[in-house]
Amino acid sequence: MTNIQGSVILVTGANGGLGAEFVRQGIALGATKIYATARTPRDWDDPRIVPLPLDVTSQDSVEAAAQSAADTSIVINNAGVSGTNRLLDASVEEVERLFRTNVFGALRVAKAFAPTLASQGGGALVDVHSVLSWFAIAGGYSASKAALWSITNSLRLELAPQGTLVVGAHLGYTDTPMTARLSVDKSDPADIVARIYEAVAADEYEALTDQVSRDVRSALSGPLSALYPSLR
Repeated sequence: MTNIQGSVILVTGANGGLGAEFVRQGIALGATKIYATARTPRDWDDPRIVPLPLDVTSQDSVEAAAQSAADTSIVINNAGVSGTNRLLDASVEEVERLFRTNVFGALRVAKAFAPTLASQGGGALVDVHSVLSWFAIAGGYSASKAALWSITNSLRLELAPQGTLVVGAHLGYTDTPMTARLSVDKSDPADIVARIYEAVAADEYEALTDQVSRDVRSALSGPLSALYPSLR
């Protein structure tokens, strides 16, 4: 079992709605220290929360963070950007921007912290995906999350020999600043993060955090026309 109590957690994208919830709940669950990272980290009114600059698109920044946070035992790859709906309407440069953060940024963090996690007895790596990893309705964003899902599956196998648990977290629309402009039903970030921490503590490989992610996951074994009615 992965112990959150007594752990040292690093959260990327800690300024965002989901990231801040990871920080708050991590402290409540007994983490001794949390590195709250962002390009421009905010101040936190708790000595256990350590603001740390981290730009996941910069190799130098990621390496510097890995050196500063060498006692980390749980890494939460939460940083991400949104954008583009139709691939045919977006420039290739815009899609590359999404992949730079959502895919290669997350991979860069995983690679830099893998030795750190090994030195802590294995620890855990959490990659925050999306139900859109499996559901291609958001163009370049869906494609980037699908790529991250695939990378997570590979990392799970590659990091298993060193005892590192790799958890892929999937969620639908959640009430954060990233989805503020959308008029849709949204989950409470507190519920989503609680489910992800539960998955980590139970050594689960996947965290299906809401009903929509469970429904889409189960639909993957069916015909594509059932998942995408427009193809009928």
